[in-house]
Amino acid sequence: MTENLENQSQDDLESHLAQVQTLLAKMRLVEELVHRQGGPRQDLVENLVHKQNLAELQRKLDELHPADVAYILEALPLDERMLVWDLVKAERDGEILVEVSDSVRESLIQSMDKAELLAAAESLDTDEIADIAPDLPRDVIEELLTTLDAQKRGRLQSALAYPEDTVGALMDFEMVTIRADVTLEVALRYLRRLGELPDQLDKLFVVDRDDLLIGVLPLKRLLTTDPDASVAAVMVEDVVKFHPEDEAHEAAQAFERYDLIMAPVVDGHNRLIGRLTIDAVVDYIRESADFDMLAAAGLKEEEDLFASVWRAAKNRWMWLAINLATAFIASRVIGAFEGSIEKLAALAALMPIIAGIGGNSGNQTITLIIRGLALGHITQANARRLVVKEIGVALLNGVTWGAVVGVFAWLLYDNPALGGVMALAMLLNMLVAALAGIFIPMTLQRLKRDPAIGSSVLLTFTTDSMGFLIFLGLATLLLL
Repeated sequence: MTENLENQSQDDLESHLAQVQTLLAKMRLVEELVHRQGGPRQDLVENLVHKQNLAELQRKLDELHPADVAYILEALPLDERMLVWDLVKAERDGEILVEVSDSVRESLIQSMDKAELLAAAESLDTDEIADIAPDLPRDVIEELLTTLDAQKRGRLQSALAYPEDTVGALMDFEMVTIRADVTLEVALRYLRRLGELPDQLDKLFVVDRDDLLIGVLPLKRLLTTDPDASVAAVMVEDVVKFHPEDEAHEAAQAFERYDLIMAPVVDGHNRLIGRLTIDAVVDYIRESADFDMLAAAGLKEEEDLFASVWRAAKNRWMWLAINLATAFIASRVIGAFEGSIEKLAALAALMPIIAGIGGNSGNQTITLIIRGLALGHITQANARRLVVKEIGVALLNGVTWGAVVGVFAWLLYDNPALGGVMALAMLLNMLVAALAGIFIPMTLQRLKRDPAIGSSVLLTFTTDSMGFLIFLGLATLLLL
């Protein structure tokens, strides 16, 4: 059922994008035809047709959710993106800026003047302002702080003070609190008097007179329990709560583990200061997954699909340079055995097999290790057993597939000794790949670096260089 809804949602997004692209293409075509026809009132006709086309496109945009408009903006080339962005109503600018990716948001902000940016930011909640603040010009932030009321200014400064990957950077301040000594009937009247409740609300926070958190009151208990019962008798005291300094990925794991919709955020004295909601956690998980995927491909940062050639190229330089350096090292390993390769040409044809299978095996291991580290499943207590298990897997796979490639090499070149070298080299390189797949991400994490960044490049370098060294070294010793 969930998969069907996701597919339907994606289909709707693609349909909206196709409609906007069709309207843009139609607008260009009609205006080009009008321009070609000419006439005494050509400028007037062109202006009228242009306004009609823009009005039709604007009506379509007005019907869409801000997130859908953001999706469309991300998928359009820069000139069309700016045209569509200019058609978005000013009062929707802020909520759309929150939804678009960082790279696209930067291009939109560059097209806005200071007054537009201030108006867009002032329409947002504090946590949303904090989301886009890193992309706003410094003078806009400074003026924005002077225009906000004292409470909102304090909350914004608090949110901006926390690092990006912490709970404090994700929390919001829309909370409903209640005292423990009132009845459920009083709590219900209080909610009705509020009129509008915050999104993602599934519980009320129970606090004392000093705003210290003492429990939570789930809404389902509020609605199904005798109204004359007190909040203290019904509330839950064992609460999953977070501190603003907690790491966001640990909070995300807790939300998954305990099926949370929202959770309180407290300071060191247990004073309630905010809440963390499922929508913020989902956004964080998606952004983290995108970052890891880009990092695995060797991209320094999120890249606008339609960024300039210069900017896109610079974004890809760092890991290309690292790849080039490691490739030179691997080539020198091969160069050290030029004499052996000249004497037995089959070595040149067979050595990529050793490196390729080792790389594939190592990638399987490294994927499992990175996932285990991200989920917190790998600890000092179980790391040794994990190493032993992966070595066992590598031994079994090395013996099995080493025998296969050994027989293949024997039959292909009618050389049983070459087949034996091939089998032994395969076994040894798969052991190297397993150890590299374990220790590369673990070492990066110990050095406080993201294991997803650079692990695959270092693994490829290790399996290629060691694969060539092992195979060519064994062949030199045993065959020549």
